[in-house]
Amino acid sequence: MDEQIDNFEDLDTKEIDIPETIYIRDIETRVFQSITIKCLSGIDGVGLLEGTLMDNLLGREGLERIKGIYVEQDPKNRSVSIKVELNVYYGISLPEKSEEIQEKIVQEVTRLTGLHVTSVHVVFKNLLLERPKLEENTPSEDAALEEEDLEDFITSS
Repeated sequence: MDEQIDNFEDLDTKEIDIPETIYIRDIETRVFQSITIKCLSGIDGVGLLEGTLMDNLLGREGLERIKGIYVEQDPKNRSVSIKVELNVYYGISLPEKSEEIQEKIVQEVTRLTGLHVTSVHVVFKNLLLERPKLEENTPSEDAALEEEDLEDFITSS
């Protein structure tokens, strides 16, 4: 047994190759969809193809059923491409609105995931003539309800 210990003393540590640590991070499509929905919820004049932004944001509808947000990841280049299909309300400048949407999505996805966004393709699918009518709640009541719903969504996740 002493001979084996002596053999290790003579061993040159430069001969030992320690493999590098490989860091792997997978991000599901639903995460990108949720980030995109959150971005869109702060943009006036657009709506998802199905359901409302708040319903999707607050988890009232399954995120798997989100229609109109498509994500392609390129793990080799650590990048992502996003395609967003939206409805837009009449009277909105489409070039300005698409630029606002693209900038916001790029900033948030990059900030939250660390990935490079290679493209954000905005497709306006339908022109909506009337905006939804606000309920009888006052603005402060609406804000309080949205905060409660958002807290419920966060705690249920």
